[in-house]
Amino acid sequence: MAQMSYAMAAGAMAGPSTVDAGMTEFKECLKHMRDGHPEDALGHARRALGAAPKNPFYLSYTGLLAAMADRRFGDAETLCREALNLKCNHAQLYLNLAEVYTQAGRTSDAIETLEKGMVSAGRDFRIRRALERIGVRRGPVLSFLHRSNPFNIFLGRLRHRFAGPARSY
Repeated sequence: MAQMSYAMAAGAMAGPSTVDAGMTEFKECLKHMRDGHPEDALGHARRALGAAPKNPFYLSYTGLLAAMADRRFGDAETLCREALNLKCNHAQLYLNLAEVYTQAGRTSDAIETLEKGMVSAGRDFRIRRALERIGVRRGPVLSFLHRSNPFNIFLGRLRHRFAGPARSY
């Protein structure tokens, strides 16, 4: 018993653990993201990831910030997918990957990711809101005419009135 209390006291004097350091860095990362400074946030995310390399949130946010700050979409996608492989039932991880795809101009992949998130993480309101923000559209009613053709506009409004929005999330 005395040995255990000595070991705990020695650990407390040694300073914060790497887990605590990772969490401190991650909190700073989120603060910089919220303030609109992705470049600064990326440094904190990388240090958090260094402290806990298998933390899915650190992986996902490092990926997201790599896309936002450095435009490194391949690395960003890899990190976000690795995070989803570790924890596949958390909505934020799907949102981060979808944002990477959106930043890369891959809207269909973003929509597909969010739809998978709806299944795996439940019907999270943040995923629904992200899908609405992307704006899923149906094809024109008369596909041989352009969607801005007055006939397509009129028929599309009728279809929307009777069938409802394109997808109900």
